[in-house]
Amino acid sequence: MTLVSVVVPVYCNAGSLPELYRCLAAVAAERSDLGFEFVFVDDGSFDESYAVLCRLEAADPRVQVVKLSRNFGSNAALTAGLGVARGACVAMVAADLQDPPELIGELVRRWENGTRVVLAARRTRGDALLTRLPAAVFNRLFRRLVFRDFPPNGFDFALIDRQIVDLIVQCAEKNSYIFGLIMWSGFRREVLEYDRAERRHGVSMWTFWRKVKYFVDAFSAFSYLPLRAASVAGMLLALVGMLYAVVVFTARIVGGIPVEGWATMMIVVLLASGTQMLMLGLIGEYVWRALEQSRSRPLFVVERQTGEAVPRQRSVPEAVDAP
Repeated sequence: MTLVSVVVPVYCNAGSLPELYRCLAAVAAERSDLGFEFVFVDDGSFDESYAVLCRLEAADPRVQVVKLSRNFGSNAALTAGLGVARGACVAMVAADLQDPPELIGELVRRWENGTRVVLAARRTRGDALLTRLPAAVFNRLFRRLVFRDFPPNGFDFALIDRQIVDLIVQCAEKNSYIFGLIMWSGFRREVLEYDRAERRHGVSMWTFWRKVKYFVDAFSAFSYLPLRAASVAGMLLALVGMLYAVVVFTARIVGGIPVEGWATMMIVVLLASGTQMLMLGLIGEYVWRALEQSRSRPLFVVERQTGEAVPRQRSVPEAVDAP
């Protein structure tokens, strides 16, 4: 029997966990031909989330609970869950019920039809303006500057094949962006759109500074454009500075600058500043290459090798067949 894993990062979601579990159990009941496991990762919650998870784990052997020692962030929690998940495919869904768990059945169906990566992308979202606006800026920039086929309204709900799960776990990157790694892997993807619901349980724990860190991590993990922009700006400023230095020197020779010492000071400042910007740009190019070399991402990803069958399912241990 094929095993499907569902990984749920949890951070202060005590109010939504019972309902989320019921939704996941209903999905499993609809697909009785499959085995399911539900991996909840408590990312340092300070409410009753862990106690709720322990009760669910005691009542249903399909539930596995991973408790992190503190809050490491959603990407770290997802990575921890992927490392524990045993399924032939793994769905990742948030615990706040804004993303409908009922879609997991359709994601699995598309995976069964041969799609290794199925993205559940937001068509609309029922969040407040202060939540939608930063998300829209991030998604548009990430789509324009990093991955051109990134869903316009973003996604953090997806199902991936075991091969991509193993690839992400192998990378084991700090301060990375898991959904960027899914895009980077390059496998053929399908997109299933849905309308994101309003939050009905608790409050969002995504503070302004968490969003800023998320933004910086995502771009620095997959784009060299900020460093390349600094390099180009350095070269342009160095060129403009040298040209203007020539103009100042010429004006001083022909007597167009009556103030003594001004021309010398401007020439020194322009040449020194331009040279500094140029050198910073060059250093940035080397920093990016050193960063790329230090990462654990493989040099390439083999989707399938001629004459070699790609495993599509795993046997389900007896304990997982329990209700």
